[in-house]
Amino acid sequence: MTEESLHNDNELMENEGSAVQNPEITDEAAFFTETASDSDVVKLKADLEEARDKYLRLFAEFDNFKKRTMKERLDLIRTAAQDTLQALLPVLDDFDRAKKAAEMPGSTEVFSDGVNLVYSKLANTLEARGLKEMTSTGEPFDPEKHEAITEIPASAENLVGKVVDTVEKGYYLHDKIIRYAKVVVGK
Repeated sequence: MTEESLHNDNELMENEGSAVQNPEITDEAAFFTETASDSDVVKLKADLEEARDKYLRLFAEFDNFKKRTMKERLDLIRTAAQDTLQALLPVLDDFDRAKKAAEMPGSTEVFSDGVNLVYSKLANTLEARGLKEMTSTGEPFDPEKHEAITEIPASAENLVGKVVDTVEKGYYLHDKIIRYAKVVVGK
């Protein structure tokens, strides 16, 4: 072996831990600027920014979609029994009318303890499912909650524009109106 080859071998061993790099290949920015024109680089940067913007908008839209569908699903679960509860409201009304008739002085109607127990149980079960009775009598008339059947002259000045009598009760199901109250309004 010649002295020159030994010297080259020693240099190679010293540089073994560090990679020998070609400056033309490793400096990517210089590589691209040497091979691509400035207009191509500007165009690629603009395309990259457009792709990033499109990605962010799509991601945000998908996130909003997930939130909206989750909210709709929760609302659907909360009001799933709405049809059944609306079908039971006339039964509840009949119980109310029978109870009112039995409580009138001089009435021959009897509202037995057993029937009262069934009525209470039905009302409590519906209330546990989210059904709430709407209070209307004495309240100001609100077309968002009340359906006016008729207007009558108010017996006092403070009853003008207020609900004088409730013909049919209104009900909420978890703060959503499922039946509007049919009322008589004072004028």
